Amino acid sequence: MNLWHPWSLRELVNDLTAGRTTPAEALERSRSRIADTDPVLRAWVEHLPEPAAAAGPLGGVPLGVKDIIDVAGAPTRCGSQLRAHARPASDDAAIVRAWRRAGAVPIGKTVTTEFAFFSPGPTRNPADPERTPGGSSSGSAAAVASGQVPLALGSQTAGSVTRPASYCGVASLVLSHGRYPTDGVVGLAPSLDSHGFCTATAADLALAWSALSGTPEAAPNRAPRLLRWNASALGASNAMGAALEATCGCLADRGAVISTFPDEGLIAELAEAHPVVMAWEAARERAEELAAADRISDHLATLLRTGAATSEADHRAARQVVTEAHRRLEQLACDAIIGPAAPGPAPRGLDATGDPIMSRPWQALGLPAATVPGRRDDTGMPLGIQLIGSRNGEIALLAAARAIG
Repeated sequence: MNLWHPWSLRELVNDLTAGRTTPAEALERSRSRIADTDPVLRAWVEHLPEPAAAAGPLGGVPLGVKDIIDVAGAPTRCGSQLRAHARPASDDAAIVRAWRRAGAVPIGKTVTTEFAFFSPGPTRNPADPERTPGGSSSGSAAAVASGQVPLALGSQTAGSVTRPASYCGVASLVLSHGRYPTDGVVGLAPSLDSHGFCTATAADLALAWSALSGTPEAAPNRAPRLLRWNASALGASNAMGAALEATCGCLADRGAVISTFPDEGLIAELAEAHPVVMAWEAARERAEELAAADRISDHLATLLRTGAATSEADHRAARQVVTEAHRRLEQLACDAIIGPAAPGPAPRGLDATGDPIMSRPWQALGLPAATVPGRRDDTGMPLGIQLIGSRNGEIALLAAARAIG
């Protein structure tokens, strides 16, 4: 069986709109694919009962929801034994309510790493089950990559949506920080936590964002102006470098104006500042878990202890790096910054989720980021290309993403 087989959101919405399929048939297709593939992939932790019919532009699209996000009637276990006996949520998270208004129908909860940090869950990568799907939104990326659902929600504090999308070979959008409330989401670092979602393609991202936000659908109406960020200082692999080179070459052939990103050193500084801010905030946001450190993973315990030991002065200094970076980047004129979505292909093995380094700088800034699939390495493993936009500039960012693929 081909485990990697994404399901086009656009094709499904077109079929639903035209009456060629019904919401009940879409749900049955989703459940059938889950039954066939999830014994291997293990992307789900909870399946919801028969959902009610939905109105809205997505009109009955099956939706996966990362298990740090509340869905009424389902427990939110956060991939942790501390919440193994959590009671069902009494209400949807604000972001789930927004997706329901758009017509999407939550059908279950997808696997997350422990409290959306590094300790892996059981999910495998549909492109190669012997490799990590990434984290922390591992279940959502795998569910979309395998065609179990055409749309799944994640969250990002470091690289939790972008990296799994790159590893699994799907598209993703991380929203600008603060775009939607985080009520009903078990967060990790409030100044960094952002909503996100995965679909099969960049065109599907644009459709989903239009439905969610109520704004016109992003479409490329001219060749984009891009700044190329090579990320060599952060360890981009030769394979990822070749994928970026090929993508930029194709864009240039179609008229895109691509210039070199002028300040790689600034991005390296942000990559160092981000973990300081993340640890400091996590130690305070997850103080209850720190008090139960003997019942959480070494990964999470180390993060929380590091944050608790971080001085206020060090935290302020890291925040100042972010503030200065905002000032300098605001002077750049482009539609998006283009660069690697991950250091390389998904690493072999399932005991780690890979390095979020390529997302840390941009997440520190709270900027929207899109992952565009399509490139592969010599072994056939996916390599995602990342585009970073301006704050609250999702429409322009998605137009640039659609110009790629």
